[in-house]
Amino acid sequence: MNDLKILYIQSGLAWEDAAINRAHFGEIIQKEAHHHDLIILPETFTTGFPVDPVPFAETEDGESMLWMRETAALTGAVVTGSMLLKNDGFYTNSLIWMRPDGTYERYDKRHVFRMGGEHERIHPGEKTLLVQLKGWNIRPMVCYDLRFPVWSKNHYENGAFEYDLAIYVANWPAVRAYPWDQLLIARAIENQAYIIGVNRIGKDGLDNDYNGHSKVVDAKGTVISEAPENEEAAISVTLSYDELKKFRAKFNVGTDWDSFTIQY
Repeated sequence: MNDLKILYIQSGLAWEDAAINRAHFGEIIQKEAHHHDLIILPETFTTGFPVDPVPFAETEDGESMLWMRETAALTGAVVTGSMLLKNDGFYTNSLIWMRPDGTYERYDKRHVFRMGGEHERIHPGEKTLLVQLKGWNIRPMVCYDLRFPVWSKNHYENGAFEYDLAIYVANWPAVRAYPWDQLLIARAIENQAYIIGVNRIGKDGLDNDYNGHSKVVDAKGTVISEAPENEEAAISVTLSYDELKKFRAKFNVGTDWDSFTIQY
């Protein structure tokens, strides 16, 4: 199995200004994104969070989707991050998995953030997303999903794990940085998979502070890559499938996991 080379970007976000955010991420990617397989942007990378979706939500043929398609084509990498989308009269916080050939997958954030009022504006998703890249199985999710271990749970069946890597893109405030750090590690250990959390920095339009703490955790729970706190950073990391395979073979708890189903 091939290794996976990933660029994850920790950045501030211009409040409610998609054009400025697209241009900013475009400049970073142009400088840093050579020879990567995957580029990861934060949650609601075009607007910040939370914002009223009515004036800012786009459609799947809108400017930000076009930008993602062009960026993926130019870099030869999958580009992923979430944005607000309008769908037949309701709004979603949707992660887009944009491939270089212009095809894409979409994951609608399942756990909308009630304490921030997101549940009043954003329609929750009801399906997980599993995507493949260079032979890796990957589960992308969004921010508050991190707090829900059942939704995040890996599965083991017929000698195979459902996913090898889970990704959480986020706007996770600094005041709750400790849970963010601990939960990323916990999700890696309990799912025997790599975990990547990509968060923003800076201050939003509601005066909330964000300090980043974007990081990559291996299946043992070891932080193998981390962006500097409160600093913009584009971090390149290469994930080894052989290391993951060796660890799972030596200490496979998947065979003893409990089976369950999720009811909506």
